[in-house]
Amino acid sequence: MFTGIITEIGHVRRVEKRGDWRFTLGCAYDPAGIALGASICCSGACLTVIERGADADGPYFVVDVSAETLSKTTLGDWTEGTQINLERSLKMGDELGGHIVSGHVDGVGTVLSATPEGDSARWMFQAPRTLAPFIAPKGSIAVDGVSLTVNEVEDDRFGVNIIPHTAEMTTFGGLKPGDAVNLEVDPLARYVARFLEQTARADAAA
Repeated sequence: MFTGIITEIGHVRRVEKRGDWRFTLGCAYDPAGIALGASICCSGACLTVIERGADADGPYFVVDVSAETLSKTTLGDWTEGTQINLERSLKMGDELGGHIVSGHVDGVGTVLSATPEGDSARWMFQAPRTLAPFIAPKGSIAVDGVSLTVNEVEDDRFGVNIIPHTAEMTTFGGLKPGDAVNLEVDPLARYVARFLEQTARADAAA
């Protein structure tokens, strides 16, 4: 479980393509504080630490990624040097500054534009049509693991506001139109949609 509040920007140090792909990810975390089997949200995808350590290039941790995850996320596009948003899993008593994020990517969206608005920027994205019904104005969404408030929605397009701090502390500073991003809709939206679907079926059967 995560909050969508990014704690640092890491990077891909090594990619090994095998049955499952293996990524070595550079970070600033103290390896001694990362337990084997721990979950870390990497640009929106919850991944399990299978190895960690430090060498001349700094601290790192290693994760395996299945073909299923590669097909449903942007991780298949990661190469050496790719920057990624990192967040450690939530602990009891931690401040919930964003919203509940599971780290289970619902689909891949596309950056459409970034338009300056004062000191901030209005970013527009296109979501898969299957996810569009779960995105609502003033609702929450995670984009590459970043908890954001939706400002506007039009069909399968939605907009968010990115303040300078967010751009500096996440990979948004390097995004550009045409880039693919991992999207996770607000879990509450899914529960509400499921409830309404079941209610409609019950009414139809009555």
